[in-house]
Order: sequence, then C-alpha cells, then structure tokens
Amino acid sequence: MMRIFIAFEGSFEPFDVSANETVEALKLKIKDYFHIPLSEDIRGRHYLELVYAGAALRNSWSLADIGISFCSTLKCFVKEEEKPTLYVFNAVTEKMMPIIEDISLLAKKVSDLRTLITLRCGFPVSVYCLRTPKGQEMYDCNMLKDYRTDMGTTLRLDVWDGWKEFLMGCLLGQKLKVQRYLSKEGPVLKYQKRVALYISAFYGYIELTEWALKQGARPHEAVGVHPYRAWCHEALHTDVSKCPVHAAAEAGQLLILKAFVHCSVLCLECKNAAGQTPLTIAFKHKHKDCVLYLLSKTWSTVSFLKIALPMRIYIKIKQWILRAQSHSLHKGQFCKSRVFGAKVGDTVMVDGFTTPKMTSKSWHKIGNQDSQSTLGKLPPLKAYTASKKPADSLTVSQRDTREQIVTFPPLAEANKFSDLQGHQQQYQKEITATARRKERLVKNKYLPQVPLPPVSSVGYSHPSFYYATPRADLLRSSLESFSKYSGRTPRENAIYYLAMASAFKEKRWLQQLEIARTLAKKSISNLTTQGSLTRCENLPETVL
Repeated sequence: MMRIFIAFEGSFEPFDVSANETVEALKLKIKDYFHIPLSEDIRGRHYLELVYAGAALRNSWSLADIGISFCSTLKCFVKEEEKPTLYVFNAVTEKMMPIIEDISLLAKKVSDLRTLITLRCGFPVSVYCLRTPKGQEMYDCNMLKDYRTDMGTTLRLDVWDGWKEFLMGCLLGQKLKVQRYLSKEGPVLKYQKRVALYISAFYGYIELTEWALKQGARPHEAVGVHPYRAWCHEALHTDVSKCPVHAAAEAGQLLILKAFVHCSVLCLECKNAAGQTPLTIAFKHKHKDCVLYLLSKTWSTVSFLKIALPMRIYIKIKQWILRAQSHSLHKGQFCKSRVFGAKVGDTVMVDGFTTPKMTSKSWHKIGNQDSQSTLGKLPPLKAYTASKKPADSLTVSQRDTREQIVTFPPLAEANKFSDLQGHQQQYQKEITATARRKERLVKNKYLPQVPLPPVSSVGYSHPSFYYATPRADLLRSSLESFSKYSGRTPRENAIYYLAMASAFKEKRWLQQLEIARTLAKKSISNLTTQGSLTRCENLPETVL
C-alpha cells in the first residue's frame, strides 16, 4: 500500500491505494469519497478525469505502470462531454465527422443539415449527397425524421463518381493532383474549376487559388451545380448560389480575400442567397481581421484623372456596364432569348429515376471502364496482311507460316535466360518489399510525434546463435505472433507507446521512456495471458 494525494476543487485529500490498482478503481473511490454525481444519457455524460504529470490517465492503466509512486499528487476534474447529434462518414476522407448541434436539428430539413456539413468540411453542396445507413439518398426538400433519423445515427456523404481523387487534391491543396483528375468534358471541367476555387478559398491554399483564377474561375461567380443537374432549378439547394468569396469570408481567410478583391472589386458587393455580403458574413463568424479589411475597402474611394468615386458607386456603375455588355452580346449573336438548363443530347439526372451517379466511385474505376469502352480492337490478321501485301502473295505468306518450324534456343542459353529472369524477379520483390516498409512507416500516425532512428536499408547478418538456439526461435515466433494478434509490428508498437508516454510532459524524457517500456510490457503480458503469444521473458525489451 502507498499513500497518494488527490486535488479536487480546492481540497487536498490523501488516499491509500495499492500499486497495482487501476485508474478506474481509483476513480470509483474518489467518486464515493467526494459524493460526485455522475450521469450519462443520450445527450451527453459527466465523467471524472485524473491528470498526472500533465497527461490524462486511462482507466485500464495501473498506477505503478505510469510511474505513480509514494506521495504523488493527482488532479481530479469533472468533465462534461456532449454527444454528437449525428455522425457523417465522409467517403472522400474516409473519416467520421460528428455533428454537435441541438437535438432540434432532427426536426429540420435535410437542406439545413447539408448547410452545416458544408461549413464543416468545405465542400459545396452541389458536389455531394447524403445517404441513410441503408443507402437511401436523402433529398433536400424532405425532413430528417422522414428517413427515421434518430440521435446518434451515422449518415454517409457520397460525391460524384470519379471525383474522390480530385476532391482529395483540393482538400490537401495539391495543384498537380487536381490537374491530373480533371474531367475531359467541357461543362464539367468548368464546374470543377469553380469547385476547386471554392475549396481552396475555404482552406486558404494560395497556390491552388492562383491556378484556379488563371483558369478563368471568378471569385464573385456562384459555384452552381453539376451540368447533369443544371435543368432542375426548383429542386436545388439555396447554397448553390454561394461564391468562393463567401467561403473565404466564412473561414476567415484574409489572404484569400485580399487576392479576390484585387482580382475584382465586385467581390465586395457579392451577395449570397440570404442577401449577405462578405463583410456581413465575416462579421457573423467573428473574423475581426477580415471585417476590418473589407470595411476599409468598402468605404474607400476610386480616383480617376478628374474625379473620385466612392467604392459603392463605382461597383454599381461597373455592374451596370457589365449587364449592358452581356445583354448586347447575346442580342447581337443569337437575336433570341437565352436558353437555360439542359440541351438536346446532354446527360441529365432525375431524382429517383435515373441510375445514381453519386456513389463515390474512384476515378481509376471510372477511368478504366471508359478507356476499355473507347479502345478500338485490332483488325484481323488477314485484313492487316492484305492491307500491307498484294493479294497474290497473301496465300504464299499463309502457307509459309503454317509450314514454318519453331526452333528453341540451346539448353545452356535457356538456363542462362531463366536464371536472369529469376534474379530480376527476386530483385523486383526486394524493391517492392522495401517500398512497402517505407510506405508503412510514412503512414504511421505516431511517427511525427516520436523521432526514432531510421530503419537501415543496408543488409546485415545476424550472429550465428540467432538461428541456432532454441531461445532465438522462441523469440522470433513470439514476435511474429505479437504482430499477428496486436496488428502492429515491433517498431510500430514502440512508436505507439512512446507517443502515448510523451503526453507526460512534466516528466523527463528518460522517465517517459520508462513509462513507455512498462506499458509495452503490460501489453505483451496481456496477450500472453490470453494465450495469443508464446511466453518469453525478454520479449518486451525486444519490442521496445
């Protein structure tokens, strides 16, 4: 038994605990001692959190494993956790997005939920749809309760087929990736450029924004809808009229706003469906720097040779001139009213009737199908020969081909050729294995937190007893079993526990290392007790 101290709401009380006692058992003692009311319902829960050396303790940890000794002091807090109203699985990022709103959201329309999701993920509403857990598409005009959406339901966000890689490039600000996955259809290509400008404005990617502006996308023009749905004006979401400058104002991207205003001053008076300008939107979301910049630009003056105009008057004059130019252009070229929506021969989508095209299929799958359908087949051999040779030589060439005897190389040369092929295959396998190891290390989410020495690519030989002793065989089989049942390699296991121990910021590095070693031993012993591993005494030292 040892005595520790618990600091809770100004009081400092001693507790006699066992070294092997778990954090969960200690929390129960604290709850009973201080008479702390804890509760949990569908909306949220109140729970205890113990903090030691700057790190929050997990319930499964033992006190001795994390370095808690005699006279240690632990801080106790009552935490309140609000449970999300809904969960949305993003098919592009493959991550779960919690929607923490009032429960009254469940009584609203699907369009209201999509507005919230757009503010969270930065996708324009026209590039995705929502589906129920059973895969049924949810339409904006319906209520959430019409789809039996309850508290904690997980919905799925699907995008246009072949757009996953393009949208992922937009989310990461990778211009080359965006360019690679652009569509070859003219109207769809223009729409993708507007989408790229919208997302880059939301996340503040300067390079991608400059590229989209050079491609002809305008910050004060609405993103609009996919050309396949351009005909259905009545069923569209109101946010399809949002422009990239509105996204930049919502996210507080000051540099992007400056670039947009420099590109066109019409951005200052660009309004969304609710009639809000970027200044109003920035003020609503409390982006102080953006508000000051937009305010100074809106109330500035534009000076000419003999006159100076307020910015608002200048913008109105420019809008009037642009409308007049557009009207005269259409009147002179077409001499008829402008046609909106789909035209004859265009692909259209009718909700509930046509085959869904928003199922988040990858670009490679869609591209392979298109390439296979457009590839031409080779002409028959006879037709090819006839086109190259005269008709009288066709029969001779066919007869010679039938009568020709196939000869094989000598046996020695064949053996050399087969050996060369074997070496090439073995070399290719080694390159592939090395690439996979590097990829796995790069993808490890704990690697940036804990710098470890790189894996040596130089081959080395183990000592002779490594393969000879029974203990070495036992150790090697135990490591293989550990990787199989834990889902981590020994190196990944070391990174995992070092990252976990790095949360104890008030401890020295060597003390953090000791905590990581102890936790690694504990994980090995748990697997050993469950019968998943062969028992080995020195295995934890090898794992970490």
